[in-house]
Amino acid sequence: MDHLPLAVSTFCFLVGFAYTMHALGARVYRASRLNLVAILGGFVGQTVFLYLRGQALGRCPLTNRFEVLIFLSWALVLFYLLIGPAYRLSLLGAFTSPLVFLFQTGALLLVGDVPSQPKLALNGWLELHAAISVVAYGAFALACVAGVMYLVQERQLKTHHLHSIFYHLPPIRDLAVANARLIIAGFALLTIGLGAGFKLGSVFTHSPLTAWSVVVWLGYGGLAALGGLQRISQRRVAWMSVAAFGGVLVTLAGLRFVTENGAL
Repeated sequence: MDHLPLAVSTFCFLVGFAYTMHALGARVYRASRLNLVAILGGFVGQTVFLYLRGQALGRCPLTNRFEVLIFLSWALVLFYLLIGPAYRLSLLGAFTSPLVFLFQTGALLLVGDVPSQPKLALNGWLELHAAISVVAYGAFALACVAGVMYLVQERQLKTHHLHSIFYHLPPIRDLAVANARLIIAGFALLTIGLGAGFKLGSVFTHSPLTAWSVVVWLGYGGLAALGGLQRISQRRVAWMSVAAFGGVLVTLAGLRFVTENGAL
C-alpha cells in the first residue's frame, strides 16, 4: 500500500512536467500556481511513502536503489521548497518537476522495488551517513537545475533571442547566488555524511564506493572554494555544477552493490 502515495506523488510531478513542456513548446510561459500546488502534493506523497516504508523496515528507507531514488527526489523537492520562495525562484519549480518525475518514473518502471534487508544490525552512524549523504545529493541536484537555468538565461542574453519564458526567469545574479549556496550546503552536508561513515570504521572505509564519494566531496569542495573566491566565472560554476551532478549519479548507481554487501 505504500506505493499508492508514491503513485499519487508521481502523478503530481507529471502535471508539473506537462505544464512545463507545454509552456516551453508554446514559448508562452504564464506564471501559475498550478506547478507549486503539484509540487506540494508530490512532496506530501513522497513523505507519506518514506514514512510508511521506514515504519515497515524499522530504519531509514535507504535499503535499495529504488528507495534511494525516491529519497533523493524528496530531498531535491525539500530544498526547492526551502529556497524557492526565499530567492523568488518560482520558475525553478517548473524545471524541478520534470527531473523529479523522471527520477520517480525511472524508479517505478526501470529499477523496481526489490526488497532488500541490510545485513548489518541497526546502526545510528550508518543511518546518519546514508540519510545525510542523500540529502546532500538533493542539494547538488537542485544546484544542477539552477545551473541549467543560469546557462539558458545567459544564452538568451548573448544571442538576443528572448522568448516569453525569459521574462519570468529570476535575475541571473540570483540564480548564480542560489547555485553557489546550494553547492556549499550540499558540500557541508556531505562532509557530515562522510564523517559519520568513517565512524563506522572498516565497514565503510573498505567500500569501493568510499573512494568515489571522496572524489565527489573533493570536487564539490573545490568548486565551492573557487566559486566563493571568484577564481572562476559564474558561467563555469554553472557548467561544473551540471557536470558534477553526473558524478553524483555514478555514486548512486553503486549504492545497491554496497548495500547488498553490508554497507552504504
